[in-house]
Amino acid sequence: MKQCILIPDSFKGTLSAVEFCELGREVIAKHLPDCRVLTIPVADGGEGTVDCFVHALQAKKVFVTVTGPWGEPVEACYAVHGDTAFVEMAQAAGLPMVGERKDPSLTTTCGVGEIIRHAVEHGAREIVLGLGGSCTNDAGTGAAAALGVAFFDAKGNCFTPTGATMHMIDDYDVSAAQKLLAGCRITAMCDIDNPMYGLQGAAYIFGPQKGADKAMVERLDDGLRHLADVMQRQSGRNVADIPGAGAAGAFGAGVVAFLGGSLKSGIETVLDCVGFDDLLGETDMVFTGEGQLDSQSLRGKVVIGIARRAAAQHVPVVAVVGSVGDGAEGAYDLGVTSVFSINRRAEDFSVSRHKTKENFAATMDAIVRLLTR
Repeated sequence: MKQCILIPDSFKGTLSAVEFCELGREVIAKHLPDCRVLTIPVADGGEGTVDCFVHALQAKKVFVTVTGPWGEPVEACYAVHGDTAFVEMAQAAGLPMVGERKDPSLTTTCGVGEIIRHAVEHGAREIVLGLGGSCTNDAGTGAAAALGVAFFDAKGNCFTPTGATMHMIDDYDVSAAQKLLAGCRITAMCDIDNPMYGLQGAAYIFGPQKGADKAMVERLDDGLRHLADVMQRQSGRNVADIPGAGAAGAFGAGVVAFLGGSLKSGIETVLDCVGFDDLLGETDMVFTGEGQLDSQSLRGKVVIGIARRAAAQHVPVVAVVGSVGDGAEGAYDLGVTSVFSINRRAEDFSVSRHKTKENFAATMDAIVRLLTR
């Protein structure tokens, strides 16, 4: 084997994608010292997305002080590679940032817009925005305002909306933002297909984990319904039902309506950014993985997105996963060559989770030993 690619998702809470790559590289080097190992850790758009692009592309980190979810100054970073900036909304509006002070009716995405503005003003011509892990429900209005979008109430007063004041938006003007972002493409990484509002929308599905009780969920949903009507009146387009419009507190809808951006699968975005298809041309094997491979994984998440592209070039794909769930066998029909669970003993996850690194390394060792024969 002359070249292989390690391109995993994280095993949530037990093994990061970067750790998977580092451990896997060590094992392969031990048995196949002449094999070139390319490492591309993957994140889904939430916390850790910037670090993954830094690792995969040797991108440069840029630090900037921006507005946090409660209006406080926070230090955030984004990554730059060429004229592309990789922005992680969790850096300025992430759920861990609010601790026990959860209230999606009042928290803001303003700082996310400030990060994007900084990147654009310093030469970025493409923004890849990770939507995930948010504590907000403002449809990205805070970020849009930071980029120049002006929101008006029925009396013509300009204000920066939050989840609690969506219903006050009567009109908005994107002209200043369009001028700032002229010649800049914005792509949001989004791996959910929830609509903007409704029982499967941003407020009902994700509001409770952000601190919203039943009454608040209903108010937030009503506000998003109102904003969706304003968006349609302004643009003539039904943004609310675009798959992913409900991502990150309906930030997905805001990316399209306010910033003229587009929503794209997280893994497809990563694969395009790193030139995965070109790398496959000289690759003998791909190693990928995630915490659990099951029927939900077959909907186009990391492992399957990778397998589909590799299969098109007849490159075998080995999935090394934490556990194998119901429906995982469907992965074989979608390009995965073989699946290995790292669980070496019949142990409860509460026990095995503390052995994840050890079990992963041992499983990789067994696989690579076979490849040397």
